[in-house]
Amino acid sequence: MKQSRHLLSVGQRLFLGSTITTLAVTSFLTPSLASNATPTEETLEDSPKTVIDEVWQLVNNEFVDRSFHQVDWQRKRQELLSRNYANRKQAYIAIREALKEIGDPYTRFLEPEEFSALTTQTSGELSGVGVRLAVDKRTKDLIVIEALKNSPALKGGIQQGDRVIRINGKPTALMTLEQAIKEMEGEIGTDVNLQISRRSKGIFEVTLTRAQIEIPSVSYSIKEESQIKVGYIRLDEFSSHAAEQMKLAIEDLSKQKVSGYVLDLRGNPGGLLFASVDIARMWMKSGEIVSTVDRRGGDRHYQANGTALTELPLVILVNEGSASASEILAGALKENGRATVVGMPTYGKATVQSVHSLSDGSGLAVTIARYYPPNGENINKKGIKPHVQIGLTNDQQLQLRNNPDLLGTNADPQYKRAISVLQTHSSSNLKPSSIPKPLTIRPE
Repeated sequence: MKQSRHLLSVGQRLFLGSTITTLAVTSFLTPSLASNATPTEETLEDSPKTVIDEVWQLVNNEFVDRSFHQVDWQRKRQELLSRNYANRKQAYIAIREALKEIGDPYTRFLEPEEFSALTTQTSGELSGVGVRLAVDKRTKDLIVIEALKNSPALKGGIQQGDRVIRINGKPTALMTLEQAIKEMEGEIGTDVNLQISRRSKGIFEVTLTRAQIEIPSVSYSIKEESQIKVGYIRLDEFSSHAAEQMKLAIEDLSKQKVSGYVLDLRGNPGGLLFASVDIARMWMKSGEIVSTVDRRGGDRHYQANGTALTELPLVILVNEGSASASEILAGALKENGRATVVGMPTYGKATVQSVHSLSDGSGLAVTIARYYPPNGENINKKGIKPHVQIGLTNDQQLQLRNNPDLLGTNADPQYKRAISVLQTHSSSNLKPSSIPKPLTIRPE
């Protein structure tokens, strides 16, 4: 059975100059093709035209702009199906050309490999051994950045800083980072053999059994800043596990008696619509979070429901890479006076997509609705404007990009500004709703 899900994310994840492909979706439903099959449809069988017609039907039934950007979509179907395609690659090219004509960059076709990566990303889970890898720019060695919690890698003794020399006997010196990651992935229950070099132990081998692993979307820590205890939370994306991970973070930091929170959404490309709503409800007691409007003018509103976990002061960090679900969360907390927003204006994507699996394993994202923050403003290509606008110099961006451990430290000017806002709350005993007037600070 084919599946579809609602997508709320930009196609690229942007943060401080880096670009990582990532997508995110939610809400299952089952698409159906038109019941009044034509003779053309009946002869499609398993030809490349099958996928072409599936794409056409989905766009025809769901695309938010009923004029299809002034394209005669009925005629486009006949044109596409009248051609001969020697293989699926040719059909894929034709699909992409047709989608370009309707003028929406977020309505896009995904080949099977791309769609598979999307599914892994949005589920917040993967099948593998659970290590984050990077390439040492100086030596070009493949190094372990982190062994994920409860992963086979962590249980097998893999440590941060370990150098991976071989994967299943294949030298990593001949692999790209993407190839090495793909080599690690595989079917649950199968083994992967790693040859590891560790300074304190030398060269040794370890065999790990692949498992289903939950990918962490949330990381957090306690920051002692000039006599106030700050809960710093970084949210990387709104995956299916993001809300439960956020809840655990807030509850743990609350037990440790923090005075306030910094929620870092910089570079967060978005993700699940309902994850953004659920997380907003953890921070605000009442008020509207977001509304969506579909092609038929249907207007749906999402509200806080009195289940907030904390009322302590909150500062949100955003930048040009904070998009979609990030903008919903930042906009809701800003407009309801719950948080002070610090950083740079956000990406400006205000549409929702439905993502469908197709019969050959490929996928299609279709823009099905537009969303609006509580004030009703159209933020498309405008973004959410911070209360305190502070940018980074090129050197600062480069430093933070090359050393992500500096995020949320005194080497991070936007974080430092967030702390000064919390210190103001602490010294004046302001309520979270007492937010400053908009202020712009130029990069140092």
